Amino acid sequence: MTDLEPAAEAAAPPRPQEWAWATVGASIGPLGIAATPRGLLQVILRAGAEETEAAVAGLTRRMGTGPVTGPCAARELLDRASAELTAYFAGRREAFSVPLDWSLTSGFNRRVLRELAAGVPYGSVVSYQDLADRVGERGAARAVGVAMGSNPLPVVVPCHRVIESNGGLGGFGSGLEIKRALLSLEGVLPEPLF
Repeated sequence: MTDLEPAAEAAAPPRPQEWAWATVGASIGPLGIAATPRGLLQVILRAGAEETEAAVAGLTRRMGTGPVTGPCAARELLDRASAELTAYFAGRREAFSVPLDWSLTSGFNRRVLRELAAGVPYGSVVSYQDLADRVGERGAARAVGVAMGSNPLPVVVPCHRVIESNGGLGGFGSGLEIKRALLSLEGVLPEPLF
């Protein structure tokens, strides 16, 4: 590229993509959820006002436009995801059927998260190393931990079901009390005493 050539195409603003946003009440606190016409795009735990504002601003930059507020395909999927999450937290749903939009993750992280979503059902757990082995990456337990930390779809893609090989809880970006609550809801751990 010479000094007279235009800036690279990477500097172009993103093409606007339709998406919608909603907040869902849950026993672990409010969830912020975003969807596109392709599927559920993002789940934000502990979605208070500040977290919601940051998430919506980030998605607005990435999607090239703000969330749609009226009827649209993204809103329909958002309504479906909201109903499924409400049923999950009420103990009436063990699996999610809403389609997922995987565009906020890629590469190794996407492979790991897809395996987690498809292969670790409600009421079960898997170790970080076992999940690495399932995607053909022996010895990549730490990288699986990074993938869990970057999961754009927690609860629906159940990163709370991933534990240490020795049975320890491991980490959880939104706090171990939320991980414990989700595992308790699914019958993996006893209800917390307080």
